[in-house]
Amino acid sequence: MTVPLFDPSTPLEPLRGEIDAAIARVLDSKHFILGPEVEAFESELAAYVGARHALGVANGTEALTIALRALGVGPGDDVVVPSFTFYASAEAIPPTGARPVFCDVDPETFTVTADTVKAAMTRDTKAVIAVHLFGNVAPVAEIEALGVPVIEDAAQSLGSRGAGGRPGALGTVATLSFYPSKNLGAFGDGGALLTGDAELADRITMLRFHGSRDKVTYEQVGYNSRLDELQAAILRVQLPHLDAWADHRRQAARWYAEAGLGDWAGLPQATDGADPAWHLYVIRTEQSETLERALPEAGVGARSYYRVPVHLQPAMASLGAGAALPGTERAAREHLAIPISAAITREQVQEVVDAIARCASGST
Repeated sequence: MTVPLFDPSTPLEPLRGEIDAAIARVLDSKHFILGPEVEAFESELAAYVGARHALGVANGTEALTIALRALGVGPGDDVVVPSFTFYASAEAIPPTGARPVFCDVDPETFTVTADTVKAAMTRDTKAVIAVHLFGNVAPVAEIEALGVPVIEDAAQSLGSRGAGGRPGALGTVATLSFYPSKNLGAFGDGGALLTGDAELADRITMLRFHGSRDKVTYEQVGYNSRLDELQAAILRVQLPHLDAWADHRRQAARWYAEAGLGDWAGLPQATDGADPAWHLYVIRTEQSETLERALPEAGVGARSYYRVPVHLQPAMASLGAGAALPGTERAAREHLAIPISAAITREQVQEVVDAIARCASGST
């Protein structure tokens, strides 16, 4: 592949020595679970985002379920969640006993809005999951004004900025994933929760370790969900570079616009006041399926992500039955991710745009 969809390895090459030293430090310490590296990373991550508390967990999906449990969500409750998102955003809800209620998205920004959330709310709505999809920033303050707690699914948005601050510090609680392809990626699975509420942080700390505060008394049925020391040490090396990597992603978005991509497709649209660090650079075009087939043959990575929205997935179809989500249907039909990374060059961007122009016009 001449221009890959992802390139997580190139930005890490200059950090290889620091990463090797961090791994050796953990091996020498013989402390592998919830130790000093996790504690230090939690402190550094909280400071970066602007949250009072950060708690490491095993992955982003469990982070969502633990956030819901910490908020008291349970049987008989409804949780509003977009259907145009990764499956885990909704999958995390049923383990609490609550019901996912699917809401629409703005098909140009790909995020939920206060209006789409309000249209899906019921008298049993206990929480809303607002996904900062592709690195864009959902309007959390407007949604919280509806009177329900907002969980930010910020798995794709580290490095982004919103009008009210960084994603992760905008709602009641936020969740992160450190899957290797993310803007801040571990060398395996990992996740975290962020909150400004000390009592909520205490409940999260208990739930991530089997529902116990002291390993002796178990107050709830919790989870074995802990970020390990090796991943925390690796993430600590990368975190100081995140803003520079995010700035490069923003620069790449400008290069795409300057190269004339807008002549062939709808460019990603930031929400009001947002400055996204595009985790994925997702264009909109009625030729999305054609381009998805043709671009890899031209040496350019391209992929659709949510062609079948969550409410139409087999496991969720009964819950999503009858949902009218026109924005979701349009987004699912038109979206296509094209290459972006913290290492993509202007020449590669031009190559992508040239390939799109050839494929969209039918020339070879």
